[in-house]
Amino acid sequence: MRARVTITLKPGVLDPQGKAIEGALAGLGFGGVTAARQGKVIDLDLAARDEAAAREEVAAMCEALLANTVVERYDIAIEG
Repeated sequence: MRARVTITLKPGVLDPQGKAIEGALAGLGFGGVTAARQGKVIDLDLAARDEAAAREEVAAMCEALLANTVVERYDIAIEG
């Protein structure tokens, strides 16, 4: 089983990397970009066979290590 965790900053949290991306794209002529936010994606191969158990385990990983839940939110997608 495989899990994909997408971690992004919570709304309202300043994103200096996103602003840098936005500015760089504008400098390259991509003026249609009105906002950019950056995040990270983590792919995990899991031994779990049950989707619910896998989701619960990955959520615990996010809470303990993968995401800073004060300023970040995470989304978990499980593939069988």
